[in-house]
Amino acid sequence: MEIAPIAGPVGGISPAVSERLVPRSTIDLHEGRTLAYAEAGTGSPIVLIHGTLMSLEDMWLGLVPHLAERFRVIAVDRPGHGFSRRRGAADADLWRQAALIREGVRALGLERPIIVGHSFGGALALAYGLRFPDEIAGVVALAPICFPEPRLEHLLFGPRAVPGGRFASDLLGRTMDPALLPLLWNAMFLPATMPPGYAAANPFGLAGTADQLVTEGEDAAGLMVGLTRNALAYPACRVPVRILGGDSDLVVSTPRHGSWASQLIPGAAFTLLTGTGHMLHHQHPEAVVNAVRAVAGHDPAQG
Repeated sequence: MEIAPIAGPVGGISPAVSERLVPRSTIDLHEGRTLAYAEAGTGSPIVLIHGTLMSLEDMWLGLVPHLAERFRVIAVDRPGHGFSRRRGAADADLWRQAALIREGVRALGLERPIIVGHSFGGALALAYGLRFPDEIAGVVALAPICFPEPRLEHLLFGPRAVPGGRFASDLLGRTMDPALLPLLWNAMFLPATMPPGYAAANPFGLAGTADQLVTEGEDAAGLMVGLTRNALAYPACRVPVRILGGDSDLVVSTPRHGSWASQLIPGAAFTLLTGTGHMLHHQHPEAVVNAVRAVAGHDPAQG
């Protein structure tokens, strides 16, 4: 597999967005698929997986400054997001995305990484641990979606993934999306407000293109099946799991998801963060660091 840096201006992205991008490299997987990533630090490996309407910058801005002091941190663009390329809806399933990220992990030579995911990325991190338990040290899931349910993503993005949906996504990109997407990004931080530094640094335009929102529709359409598979496998999970959730999360219900899943997963530990919404990795990065260190301490190979 070939690894190459992404450098210089990026076609189709405005200069304002390009200036906010974290420098990346890409791994060629197979059949046109790629995995884009950025890394920092040295030590035992951590893989960071972002959620819906985001790119790797979200995890980078929230966690890398704290984790890179002790670990080698690799933040990835989920398959089909940011600069990671996938082959349409066939690669939207959680377990399929886990397999694609695993290809990148193996190409980088990472040994027993801890997989850290937020929201949809938390569901993906759990799928990774359930599918490849002997290859990782454990999972830290932040505000994860854990069980199938009707979600706002199905209504807002699902129709964009049907035949002809690309045309609808283009139309909405010129009409509704410029007002809708900022509302959604800000709502993720409720009951707090989006930090000014985050608002200035995150390349929101990378996640808000018409093509990207078709990908979000594909993810939404495949979510039910992947979460059902996750839920059925939780009682057989064989890796250390730490789940963190906010008591004021308006995006993913902590009692219905993270808390309940922690009761089904053998040995899982659950941390409830008070007065905290969905973007807990920005509000309480120290809690995430503590969870990662707990998983690392649980695994003799992590030292």
